[in-house]
Amino acid sequence: MGREFIPLFENWAESYDDTVAGHDIQYREVFRNYEKILSDVVKHSGSKVLEFGVGTGNLTAKLAAAEKQVLGIEPSKTMREIAKQKLPEHVVITDGDFIDFPSLSFSPDTIVSSYAFHHLTNQEKREAIRRYRNILNEHGKIVFADTVFSDHKAFIAAIENAKKNGFYQLAEDLETEHYPTISEMEAIFTSEHFRTTFQQYNDFVWVMEAVKMKT
Repeated sequence: MGREFIPLFENWAESYDDTVAGHDIQYREVFRNYEKILSDVVKHSGSKVLEFGVGTGNLTAKLAAAEKQVLGIEPSKTMREIAKQKLPEHVVITDGDFIDFPSLSFSPDTIVSSYAFHHLTNQEKREAIRRYRNILNEHGKIVFADTVFSDHKAFIAAIENAKKNGFYQLAEDLETEHYPTISEMEAIFTSEHFRTTFQQYNDFVWVMEAVKMKT
């Protein structure tokens, strides 16, 4: 359920915002167009939003600024503490993950996440999407920004390119975490009766918008 990566989040929390700002050359391309990516997730969101993998609260802050009702779920205590410093007092950030999270106090029309869904295996991704289908009403949406590859060949090429450039931490991340292909994500969403669109923002990140269809 991604919780095996909590030590990584705890260690990364203090420097995460420097990384997304492009200060770490290894991850500069991963976070290229970061502000636009988050802004477009907000643009595609409805008025009542459930966010998974809040991290340091950058997407949450944009959702709150756009006057969305938002509940954030984040498994890392240190990340939650940093996020809360950025957010209005009425925004609730609580412990939980993509699959194991507290009962909701409202009915969301949109479920969002940025740079986090790849921490789940494909089986866990499918389980999570199934849960979200039961939460959302018809035409409710999932809007995820995450690293996805056009196909397996592109995934292997990304690892090889990282090693060629001396980006060994990036290469290790790519080999350790659970980065899907477009076809894998499309199959997961389609199996749970979502209509999907994908838009690419840099060499790694796509925004996936999935609309719940009537069955």
